[in-house]
Amino acid sequence: MTTTTQADGSSSRADAVLIDYGGVLTLPIKDAFADFSAELGLPPDTALRLVAEHEPTRRALVDHEKGLLDDAGFEHAFAAALCGGGADVPAEGLLTRLGQRLDLDEAMIDWVRDLRRRGVPVAMVSNSLGRDCYARIDQDELFDVSVISAEVGVRKPSREIYRIATERLGVAPGRCVLVDDLQHNLDGAARLDILGVRHRDARETISQVESLLAGAAVAPGPTSTTKER
Repeated sequence: MTTTTQADGSSSRADAVLIDYGGVLTLPIKDAFADFSAELGLPPDTALRLVAEHEPTRRALVDHEKGLLDDAGFEHAFAAALCGGGADVPAEGLLTRLGQRLDLDEAMIDWVRDLRRRGVPVAMVSNSLGRDCYARIDQDELFDVSVISAEVGVRKPSREIYRIATERLGVAPGRCVLVDDLQHNLDGAARLDILGVRHRDARETISQVESLLAGAAVAPGPTSTTKER
């Protein structure tokens, strides 16, 4: 079932927020990849399709996110795949160029600032994409804790990365809510009893999370993840 209400009918309560970066605190990832592909003269779905479906590129991304492959290594693998698709792409600086298309969602950024002002513990939990990926934000201002996959050697959706985040925050997993734009990441967190809100737009996400922080029942809907009871 899709709900954030406990089996006995009592409402769930979150005391802390875990939040993704790309696609949550920024505008959608797919839009950044589409713009990047168009700049290269390729069909809009090319770059995202390569990292999702082209096995050498997908594996390079996984290794990069785990900290096993540095920026240059991933850039060379990604550039080779893009060149195979008909583009002439220099590898150097590829991640920086892609990251420049990840415009911040200012409504989400302002909300996270407000959470911090109110004393709500906040952790960023993010699969990394280059050393400059987070250059547009002040992590110390926005988060109590930043857990970046390449730095801890484990990536979402592994439950281990969420365990690290909750331990660093000092909050029990069952008292945390994760905001992420990908359902499989929410599913991984749910294995630790972490509540989940699937992000699609700022208004709905903020409403869902604020309800959980207030201890109110959240009606079933597409932005709530599943907790099997």
